[in-house]
Amino acid sequence: MSSAHPLATPAVRHLQVDPESDGQRLDNFLFRELKGVPKTLVYRVIRSGEVRLNKGRVQADTRVHAGDILRIPPLRVSTVDEAAVRAVPARDFPVLLEDDHLLAIDKPAGVAVHGGSGVSFGVIEQLRRARPEARLLELVHRLDRETSGLLLIAKKKSALRHLQDQFRERSTVKTYLALVVGEWPASRKVVDVPLEKYLLPDGERRVRVTLADHPDAMRSISLVRRLGRVQPPITGGEWPQAMTLLAVTIKTGRTHQIRVHLAHHGHPIVGDDKYGHFPLNRELARNGLTRMFLHAWQLKFNHPADQRVISLEAPLPQELMQWANVKDFF
Repeated sequence: MSSAHPLATPAVRHLQVDPESDGQRLDNFLFRELKGVPKTLVYRVIRSGEVRLNKGRVQADTRVHAGDILRIPPLRVSTVDEAAVRAVPARDFPVLLEDDHLLAIDKPAGVAVHGGSGVSFGVIEQLRRARPEARLLELVHRLDRETSGLLLIAKKKSALRHLQDQFRERSTVKTYLALVVGEWPASRKVVDVPLEKYLLPDGERRVRVTLADHPDAMRSISLVRRLGRVQPPITGGEWPQAMTLLAVTIKTGRTHQIRVHLAHHGHPIVGDDKYGHFPLNRELARNGLTRMFLHAWQLKFNHPADQRVISLEAPLPQELMQWANVKDFF
């Protein structure tokens, strides 16, 4: 059964950029204004020149300014099905920080940050349903569905713009906790290996290590700190390798960066169903670990309103803390 009413009749639209959106990237502005339009289509009409800014051609990373006029070509958009909206469950998540500008939550593993790609709804849709009075709730950044931990949501357009600029300029400090297979050497503190995206035959996205001169190569840097050795709690048999708990700070925010970097050096993340050690994952699932051991632990950024430094921490979930018995590392 379709989740949308008959398609609305497309027509050329002219949008004026509001003061709150001053300085935002064009693509991010359009993603918000063109609800229901796939991002791939948004980028396609920008590249083709069908989107015009003050009557001129424009690029996706162009900054828009208050008062600018955007011409949007006819785009076929499904109108919202109110019944489908009501079907989204209202859900609040553990709050780590909240004020008039932003919301920081502790996302559980197994929940997508937004709907799409076979997922009807995610964190942001559930939050909007739980907070109907909120004028705006927008994701500042992303976390993989399988990853738990710190997630920032903007409550004002100006906050969204300032925070996304910090992520883009790499001025934020993001540190993750990861449990990996084997003994990670304490001397290996920097992983500077380029990555590229590719698609599996079924269309699912993957990432792999590539050569620096590859046309799709993206420089990717992870700083790794060894926290301690962990003996896997496997009963009914022994796994010959120990495990290592790592704190990984990413200097670049590439898709699946930590997962691919660690696996590339022969130490995949425990429970990773895309790049992991699959026989071990099956054994661990029988011994109580049913998720990937990757957690967005710490985040440092400048507050969008007054630029003061904000340092947040999402504690390692109890199911991981107890399963691996790593409390002594903190």
